[in-house]
Amino acid sequence: MTVQTEARPTETRPVPAMDPLAEAIADVEGLPEAALSGATRTKALVIVNWSGEFDRVLPMLILSSTAAASGVQCKVFVTFWGLLPFVRDGVRITGENWMQKMLAAMQRPGIDHVKLSKMNFLGMGPWMIRRLSRQYHVASARELLEAAQALGVEFVPCQMTMDLLGIRRDQLIDGMGEPAGAATAIEIMTEADASLFI
Repeated sequence: MTVQTEARPTETRPVPAMDPLAEAIADVEGLPEAALSGATRTKALVIVNWSGEFDRVLPMLILSSTAAASGVQCKVFVTFWGLLPFVRDGVRITGENWMQKMLAAMQRPGIDHVKLSKMNFLGMGPWMIRRLSRQYHVASARELLEAAQALGVEFVPCQMTMDLLGIRRDQLIDGMGEPAGAATAIEIMTEADASLFI
């Protein structure tokens, strides 16, 4: 038994000519407008400031103001003891109950009242650092804070810390951002190019 196969005519399709312009357009199709225009995204830095001690507040202010001066968008999430330097200097006691008031009395709020984490010696340590800073022309914490704010650094106070310590919004220095919680802090940290915990 012999099987016969029928020959089918083959179709010939013309091969499209390679158009480099068409290929380039196809490659970038769907990219955002910023990528097509050549615009670059501004880098972002988030600093979590949890300490109100002089030797931690000063580096935070130096790094945030330097970042802003370099064109880096900088936000500082200010939480727990780190919130105390951002209370107005004229506010001596914060809080609504005796425990909150006692905490404020033990750790006086305000940028001009920060203590050293080591070698505080009842205020002698910060006094010596301030004196050396003036002698060697190093900006004070207050000057650095003002510079950081002028450069656009956004200071975001922690809402939970404000509630815990009884600090009201009107007791904070001018220029503070809207209070935020941990979820917002995580969101801005994950969107940033870098995060620091000071």
